[in-house]
Amino acid sequence: MTARARAVPPPQVRVQYAVSRRGLPSATRVRRIATLAAARAFAATVRFVGTREGRALNARFRGKDHPTNVLTFVYDDGGGLTGDLVLCVPVLRREAKSQGKSVIAHCTHLLVHGFLHLQGHDHERDADAARMERREAALLAALGFANPYAP
Repeated sequence: MTARARAVPPPQVRVQYAVSRRGLPSATRVRRIATLAAARAFAATVRFVGTREGRALNARFRGKDHPTNVLTFVYDDGGGLTGDLVLCVPVLRREAKSQGKSVIAHCTHLLVHGFLHLQGHDHERDADAARMERREAALLAALGFANPYAP
């Protein structure tokens, strides 16, 4: 761990499973991923959901009537950075299978991606996307996973 990483307090992360935990990362592993991804202090709730809840949240907050793999909600109200990550398990399982990845590898990538969004990273512009992808790849390598963006 670098001196910079040690200077950042570990994030406060709550983990909720609204679906079976089978094949998903443990709450301890989710917290480890959050700690590795933390470039600043934050608190977050990570919730693993089914299709119905994933679809309802995506429709309500993004206007899209289908479930998506991960949603990140940021609540930076001046009292500290807080947020929620919602992962739709049926979507991530389907994507992992179609991409030839393990569920854990794909889920870890989505968690890293969501934790980076929570801290202000985005991929709206090409330069920002490239920077975010490099950071994701580095974090995933530190966790023992391949670069999801490699050809």
